[in-house]
Amino acid sequence: MQLGIYIGLGANLYSHFGSPKQTLEAAIDELELQGVGIRAQSRWYQSAAIPDPDEPDYTNGVISIETTLSAEGLLSLLHGIEKAYGRERRTRWESRRIDLDLLDYQGLCLGAPVVPSALELPHPRLTERAFVLLPLREIAPRWRHPVSGRTVESLIDALPQSASAWPMV
Repeated sequence: MQLGIYIGLGANLYSHFGSPKQTLEAAIDELELQGVGIRAQSRWYQSAAIPDPDEPDYTNGVISIETTLSAEGLLSLLHGIEKAYGRERRTRWESRRIDLDLLDYQGLCLGAPVVPSALELPHPRLTERAFVLLPLREIAPRWRHPVSGRTVESLIDALPQSASAWPMV
């Protein structure tokens, strides 16, 4: 089992930083400026927008970090960066300039939130997303889901064929 703190990054709209990839790289730099150490970073992946494939493709990746912040403090920092980078939370699964998801915080398990912005760990939909699992496997090949105990490899094998992501060139 590979304990750590993992953040999923995604974007499919341009921001004042430039392309989605440039925006996500700027967000990683911002995390470092805020005292968060980057331990590992996956390659960037591309995935189709869901549920509307006519929207621009997403750029996605996963980072492993180290921080003295609590899970709640880290989530607050992530939401602050999203807001500063132009994220507006209007409707679920809409196109966005940036999305920073706390995927796993050292195996901590927190139940379903009552308040939509509250913290739920592990991230409730990470097992359904190739664009999270593929980059996660790249940087944490021995990671196991904190609740089910399943390996990242078995979670990838269980994805439907329609769930896809591919490394960017």
